[in-house]
Amino acid sequence: MNDAENYCPVCEQSSGFLPYGVASRPGAQCPHCESLERDRFSWLYVTEKTGLFDGIPKKMLHVLPEACFEPRLRQRLGEGYLSVDLPGTGSKENMDVMDIRYPDQSFDVIYCNRVLGRVTDDKKALREFRRVLKDSGWAMLLVPITSQKTYEDPSITDEEGRLKAYGKKDRFRRYGPDYLDRLIEAGFQVTVTDADQMVSAEDMQRFGLMAESGRIYFCTK
Repeated sequence: MNDAENYCPVCEQSSGFLPYGVASRPGAQCPHCESLERDRFSWLYVTEKTGLFDGIPKKMLHVLPEACFEPRLRQRLGEGYLSVDLPGTGSKENMDVMDIRYPDQSFDVIYCNRVLGRVTDDKKALREFRRVLKDSGWAMLLVPITSQKTYEDPSITDEEGRLKAYGKKDRFRRYGPDYLDRLIEAGFQVTVTDADQMVSAEDMQRFGLMAESGRIYFCTK
C-alpha cells in the first residue's frame, strides 16, 4: 500500500506517516496530530468498542495525557474530563496515582497508558484506580510489554542502574505478559485485545498499526 494512503483515525487526516523512534520505525507517526501506532489503536478501540462518546455525561481521569488525545477528549467530554500529570512531570494538576485524592467511585472512565512503569508501587496504583472507578465504569490501563516476564529489582535505586535494567532512567520495571495477573490481583475483570484481532490486515496498513501498536487491557469491576 502506498504511504500516501495512510489514514489517522485520531485527527481523521490522510497522508503518509513519518518514521519515529530511536530505532526508527517507518510509518509510525501521523504528521498532523503526532499520534503513534499505540495511540491510533487505542482511539479505534475507544470509539468502536466503548460508549465514551455516546453523549451521556461522564467523568474521565486521564493520566499523563497524550497531546493528540487531550484537546479532543476535553472538547467532547467538557467539564467531566480531568487530565493529570505525575508529580514533577508537568504543569497540569499533579496526582500521585498511589494515593488518589478522590472518593471511592469517582470516575466513569480511567485512561492510563505507559505510566505504571514509572510508579514505584504499581500494584498500589492499580488498587487505587479500582477504588475510584465506578462499579459501572471501565478503565484502559496500558503498558508496553517488553519482557517475557515482568522484571523489577527494588535494589536498583540510581538512574543509571534503572537505565541499564529497564531502558529508561525513570522506569522501575519492565512488563511481561504476566501484567495481566497484576490487573486481576487488583480486582479487575480484564479483556485483552490485540490490533490484529480487531482490525483487518488491510486496515492495519492503512492506520499504520503494527507490533508497536501495543495491547488493549480493558478493565471493569
